[in-house]
Amino acid sequence: MARSGIYKSEVLRARDKLLTKGLNPSIDAIRAELGTGSKTTIHRYLKEIEEEEGGTTGTKVAVSEAIQDLVGRLAARLNEEADARSADALAVSAASLAWANKENAALKSEGQAVRAQLEQTQRSLSTEKADHAKTQEALSNKTHEVAQLNQRVADLQERLGAEEQHRQSLEEKHQHAREALEHFRVAAKEQREQEQRQHEQQVQYLQAELRKVNDNLTGKQQELMRTQQDGVRLVGDLSRVQAELHQVQEEVRKLRPLKDALAFEQRRTEELGQKLVTETAANQTLMDNAGEMQTKLLVLQGANQTLGLELAAAKAAALAQEGVVASMLQRLSATTPPSEGAIPDGAV
Repeated sequence: MARSGIYKSEVLRARDKLLTKGLNPSIDAIRAELGTGSKTTIHRYLKEIEEEEGGTTGTKVAVSEAIQDLVGRLAARLNEEADARSADALAVSAASLAWANKENAALKSEGQAVRAQLEQTQRSLSTEKADHAKTQEALSNKTHEVAQLNQRVADLQERLGAEEQHRQSLEEKHQHAREALEHFRVAAKEQREQEQRQHEQQVQYLQAELRKVNDNLTGKQQELMRTQQDGVRLVGDLSRVQAELHQVQEEVRKLRPLKDALAFEQRRTEELGQKLVTETAANQTLMDNAGEMQTKLLVLQGANQTLGLELAAAKAAALAQEGVVASMLQRLSATTPPSEGAIPDGAV
């Protein structure tokens, strides 16, 4: 749009200069000569100059001049309306463009925030996965150690059972030996009572039998001593086994905190699994929100392009109206001859 701020003297000089050159001093020609000025202002100044020159000569306004004046006013009115419509369209387009740019910037900022939050969530998820893998490895190691200790306890218990069975077997043998000795003592007592009742000729036979019995008793006593020695050795083995069992029980008691820690790690692993599921769901929600924001951004960009096309169409319509008005003025100037003492056609 051309700027205003020209003077009537400048319009008069431009008109005279065009007349001197033999050109038609139309509004567009004067505006081109000045390089600035509103068509309405130029038309008003030309009208005042025409009235001043017409007042000195006393001539009346011709019919063609009235038509030109009407056409000039119509052209000015059309130009003003076109300028107003162009200004309104430009203002609406500028406001829409500013709003679209603001929304675009807000969506970009929000998208960057969502992307940053998504990256942070992915890093947290990677850390949680690494911690979960370490916990699983520690759990596997502890489980293996507990299995080894349980196997060792089972072996010791089995060995203790075997030793107990052996001890019971030795006790049974020792009991049988005592019973046999007691039975022998009873039999010897009966035999001695019989020897007292029998004749003297049986004394030698009984003495010989007594020696045999004493020999057998000596063997039995030696066997009993060996049995007692075996019992002492078994008691020592039993004490050693009990000490080992006590040590194993101490180790099992020490393993109880590890068992509690293992249970805690299992609970923590379950909590980490639940947290992993929650983080995965939140990550999916953020990705869905990002997709919706991207769709909204594409819609706003399409609306911005539509507003740009409407602005271009409004500018083209304004230019077309100016061309139509200029063409009408030129045709009127070409078909209407200038009257004497009046301004030539197209001067308004």
